Amino acid sequence: MSSKQPKSKSKVENPLIETLKTLGLSVVFAFGIRTAITEACYIPSGSMLPTLQINDKLMIDKISYRFSNPVRGDIVVFKPPVQLEKELDAENKPKENFIKRVIGLPGERIEVKNGKVYINEKAISEKYIDEAPNYSWSSNTLVSDGIVPKDHYLVLGDNRNNSYDSHYWGFVPKNKIVGKAVVRYWPIDRAGGINPQPDYQ
Repeated sequence: MSSKQPKSKSKVENPLIETLKTLGLSVVFAFGIRTAITEACYIPSGSMLPTLQINDKLMIDKISYRFSNPVRGDIVVFKPPVQLEKELDAENKPKENFIKRVIGLPGERIEVKNGKVYINEKAISEKYIDEAPNYSWSSNTLVSDGIVPKDHYLVLGDNRNNSYDSHYWGFVPKNKIVGKAVVRYWPIDRAGGINPQPDYQ
């Protein structure tokens, strides 16, 4: 004679709670990927005019430079290098990220004169700047041989005469670079890619 065993009742979770859990995990997962690969930033000043306007909102590619090096013309977001950190500390200013354009690469000599930038004594064409620089400067003022050190970059703002950049405080080490600005998502009427590679020939 067989005896019937009582069926165990499986616990059924409220569908709404289950959906909320799923959504919550998805958000956490997506946020983790987003912060590892991309980052949003906004433009607080006019140092990158006319390329970037005040209050533009951008997406930063944080992963490309793990596999490659910055090239001339890239617009990069970076943490303040040591010399700039010291100046900010002295003035009690917040150490926010900066955004500038890469101009000088490791191993190059940089000079600004006669309204142009010279790389290894050859002038480069820059169609993106607001106006020609009205100052003279040389990388000799930063290092005795005038050569941009290994894994360091010289960065300048496109608004050359109104930009607090490398010609004031020095080179940016690669390990201070957060990523490359790739997309403007606000304002909507100017949304899209922001950094086609300039032609320096």
